[in-house]
Amino acid sequence: MSEDRKNNCIGLLLKELLKQRSFSMRKLSELTKIDTATISRIINGKRKATPDHLHKFSECLDVPVTTLFSAAGYLNKQKQEKAYSEDIYLSVESAQHFFKSSNISNNKFTIESVENHLETYQQFSQTDEGKETILNGFEEKVKKLGSIGPFISQVQEMFDQFRSMKAMPQQLAVIGSALLYFILPLDVIPDYLLPIGYLDDAIAVQLVLEDITKKFPA
Repeated sequence: MSEDRKNNCIGLLLKELLKQRSFSMRKLSELTKIDTATISRIINGKRKATPDHLHKFSECLDVPVTTLFSAAGYLNKQKQEKAYSEDIYLSVESAQHFFKSSNISNNKFTIESVENHLETYQQFSQTDEGKETILNGFEEKVKKLGSIGPFISQVQEMFDQFRSMKAMPQQLAVIGSALLYFILPLDVIPDYLLPIGYLDDAIAVQLVLEDITKKFPA
């Protein structure tokens, strides 16, 4: 019985969220483009919600995706916090192991792939559009994400420095690359694949901090 209740935590949560918002399963189906029968099976504990399902529920029901992943049994807070505190290369190993042991397809995850994104974003951060994206999108992303890892405080410090513009243009460009990586949805690892969905964001922040230390010593 306890196992059944545990497995259906997501169903109970979805029922409550639908009730609070006066949504029917059909309405949720229309919003998420998920078949009503699938939603019904998830709510009644007859089918496991996939990460994609939970991501869509999060968007349409305006609830943190971490809450849904936790209820669905994907998220172990203790393991998650440990993963974020691990060495950067161990984090990469964790991500690679996850994809090898799951049915989720993904390009080979490497530090180089993150670095390539950062290089592109570094150029974009110097444009008016890039700066506007950072200044307008940062707080929205943090609000949606919540305090999901120790790297959040580092990103916040970067944002405060970028917003103040009290640094050399080259340094602001490097900082901007990490902020854009964090804000924009085009990650190496999709954000909704918790608990590792933000590992590449954390790695991007770490790479940028190391780059700043080397290029712009205090």
